[in-house]
Amino acid sequence: MGSFNWYKVVALLAVFGIGLAVYLFYEYLTPPHRSLCFVNSTINCEASTKGPLANTLGIPTALYGLAGYIVILLSALKKWPKLLLGTVTFGLFFCLRITYIEVFTLHSLCPVCLACQLVMLTLFGLSIKILYDAKNPAAV
Repeated sequence: MGSFNWYKVVALLAVFGIGLAVYLFYEYLTPPHRSLCFVNSTINCEASTKGPLANTLGIPTALYGLAGYIVILLSALKKWPKLLLGTVTFGLFFCLRITYIEVFTLHSLCPVCLACQLVMLTLFGLSIKILYDAKNPAAV
């Protein structure tokens, strides 16, 4: 019996993450409007796409996510477990920083950002499993 290909799951999650990042970048580029992720004045994507979180070091924050998800997809397709874990770890902390600022400074929540956080948490667990399996082939 062959081992389950976790890289395929990672690739699918990375494609989903790319979609989330593209949506956030689209929201960044468009004029203010009531977006799909608008629930109320507290739960919406405004703080992340139009407010203080819209840019990080002068670059649209969504582009960091897009680049990260592309590297995650590439590392899954090429089966590079160390690059996968490194990129996912950076992405996880980057998302946690955004969530922290949203909740404790801006008092808002971005549903799409929370979805990115959930994807990153899942990818983090999977990347640890993949790296463990790569280092311990007998355990697979």
